[in-house]
Amino acid sequence: MARGTEGAVDWEHAARRAAGVVKAGPPIDRPGLEALVGSLRSSAVDAPAYVADVTGLTEAAERAADGRVLVVDRARWSAAAADTFRAMAGEALPTPRVPGAARVAGEQLGWALGLLSTRILGQYDPYVGDGRLLLVAPNVLAVQRQLDADAADFHLWVCLHEQTHAVQFAAAPWLGDHLVGVLQDVLRSQLGGDDDGEHDGEHGLVPDGADSAEPPDDDQADAGGGGLAGLLSRLTGATRSGTPEVPGLLEAILPREQQEQLTAAIAVMSLLEGHADVVMDEVGPRAIPTVRSIREAFERRRDERTLSTLVMRRLLGMDAKLLQYRNGAAFVRGVREQVGHAGLNAVWSGPEALPTPAEIADPAAWVTRVHG
Repeated sequence: MARGTEGAVDWEHAARRAAGVVKAGPPIDRPGLEALVGSLRSSAVDAPAYVADVTGLTEAAERAADGRVLVVDRARWSAAAADTFRAMAGEALPTPRVPGAARVAGEQLGWALGLLSTRILGQYDPYVGDGRLLLVAPNVLAVQRQLDADAADFHLWVCLHEQTHAVQFAAAPWLGDHLVGVLQDVLRSQLGGDDDGEHDGEHGLVPDGADSAEPPDDDQADAGGGGLAGLLSRLTGATRSGTPEVPGLLEAILPREQQEQLTAAIAVMSLLEGHADVVMDEVGPRAIPTVRSIREAFERRRDERTLSTLVMRRLLGMDAKLLQYRNGAAFVRGVREQVGHAGLNAVWSGPEALPTPAEIADPAAWVTRVHG
């Protein structure tokens, strides 16, 4: 079998395993479910226009408004997330030499996705097809009830965040490939991209306090050779302790060049998430009367583990890097104070305009470099 993702992970088994371990979600009658789905779809359609009003990215917002919107349950999100991992990995995963290893890797990933499927509210996925917005109805409903939030306001609030990501990737169609390239380089480094198997040395709203699932035994996770199952465990945090298996993984195993690449990718994610938060907050008072109470309640529960940042966080093995992630909103506000949102939009022009890790903490330095 040729080296590649087809032989590395049994992706279909991962989706089946995830579907088998997830809980259905909070109870709701059929009229209530139809109203929930209709409200989420309506909010997803309305949100890009609000994003355009704040950002000035009108053409990108129009493309985002025409994008696919899928309102899904937890099992369907898990299957979609497996597709996302598959697309992100590309040809970076080597075919394991031990029989059954792909199924073990699929088992490990399935358990992790089953856990995550109870936590994700929404996710813009630019890596499959032309992009798609996934809204996980049972999770939105659960958090809406937990926060005692106005339904229409909360649905629009969630969609504003995710559709801001859709607008970002529409404004910067090169961005998905840029981020995937970094991930694939790291995977090749860790898992061995050469023929002898040797190697050089691992966008969403997520509430806290969700259901959990018990992952496979550590011995089972370590089976399969090549370290793929163990890597998936680190990537997804699917351990009994809920913490990364290898602290300081970045410094421990990555060459310096890839350390720098991955740190730069974290800075980009800081930009993406911070930008989405700023847009949400600016739109909020005009479109969402209860936005202040929603934001305050949600922040008390928030756990910064979206699907894309989760991958990088587990590769890094260092929670301290999330400080950089949290600085994204401060960067966006700092740039806007100097050059407005029109000036900030230069970040979508090409990879060279993305903020460096140092610039995330120093918006003025980015303005000077990009705008002179």
